[in-house]
Amino acid sequence: MKSNKLKILNDPIYGFIKIPNSLLFDIIEHPYFQRLRRVSQMGLSNLVYPGANHTRFHHAIGCLHLMQKAVQVLQFKQIEISDEESNALYISILLHDIGHGAFSHALEHSIVNGISHEEISLKYMKKLNDEFDGQLTLAIEVFEGNYKRKFLNQLISSQLDIDRLDYLKRDSFYTGVAEGNISSERLITMMNVVNDELVIEEKGIYSVEKFLIARRLMYWQVYLHKTGLAAENMLVNVLRRAKELSNSGEKLFASRALSYFLNTKISNNNFSDKTLDLFSKLDDFDILSAIKEWTYHSDNILSSLSKMIINRKLLKVEVQQNIFLEEDINKIKYKIKQSFKLSEKDLEYFVFQKKIENQAYNPLKPIQILNKKGKLEDIVNASDQLNLFALTKPVIKYFVCYPKQMKLVKS
Repeated sequence: MKSNKLKILNDPIYGFIKIPNSLLFDIIEHPYFQRLRRVSQMGLSNLVYPGANHTRFHHAIGCLHLMQKAVQVLQFKQIEISDEESNALYISILLHDIGHGAFSHALEHSIVNGISHEEISLKYMKKLNDEFDGQLTLAIEVFEGNYKRKFLNQLISSQLDIDRLDYLKRDSFYTGVAEGNISSERLITMMNVVNDELVIEEKGIYSVEKFLIARRLMYWQVYLHKTGLAAENMLVNVLRRAKELSNSGEKLFASRALSYFLNTKISNNNFSDKTLDLFSKLDDFDILSAIKEWTYHSDNILSSLSKMIINRKLLKVEVQQNIFLEEDINKIKYKIKQSFKLSEKDLEYFVFQKKIENQAYNPLKPIQILNKKGKLEDIVNASDQLNLFALTKPVIKYFVCYPKQMKLVKS
């Protein structure tokens, strides 16, 4: 029986979303893409915001919808975009996150740390291109920024791209953090192209200002929330410890896919078709089921960290503007060492400090405003909002994590 490929999906953010053609439908139906249903968009942020259970699948479909809107707007403004180019944009934005691992960024910093999710996305696109007889060739060219028309790549990856327009609005909706609720449709309606550059018409300047402020606030309130930082770093440490034990010959409970990545050193050079296929079978469920089982493991570090994540008994987090004094950190380390009988090396799993950085706007990749005289201006100069200049400077903060029963004297 032939399947109906003219599907309409109901999205809580945008309402009904159309899948524009059968190729897009077949890509969505592919097991590589279906895995995204089992990969959370925001890692362990649901331990802070209970509603943040949406997936990379949600986000990719939302991006497809917004890209269709963007193409319609630009074509209405007499920007010539062929059917082949628009299809390349749809495929490229649909697959831009396909290389994300389980719990999004955690794998990248632990057991699959020899290759970035962008590089894995590209490998998936090339593999799918083989399967679909070269129909993704132009999409790959646009995705890599190698296509002659620069603005097409800017729709995929820039400071005001379709990716950001969806995830800010979507993450705001699911977390309930109203500050991130940007006007995606308004921003898209104000898009135009001048000299092969994606620009925003002057009428949209306040929407761009709100977008930049929303991005800054979402990073501090959601993406860099201190409890979320603790949870993600603990997840990274659990996976690091599991890999360390596996490499020393310890047999750990794990799915076939997870077992492969625990026992194999991953790099861009050895990321073969077999590795790619196994990566497509690795998702949040593999990681969570393993961690639940590891709570019973004889290794004190692995079982302790696993229990802390499963029961949401997370490490305490202190955040401040200045780097923490070494003597304060050493006091904490000494107490933990005595209490848990840990070596100096093992101590790193429970006491660690890192820095976080938030730069809401990068002036080296400007958002260009098209004024009424037809001239282009960087948003920072075009805006009468003085705070925008402040957003160009990176804000750095430092955090330290340690078990809650200890106390840190603030420096």
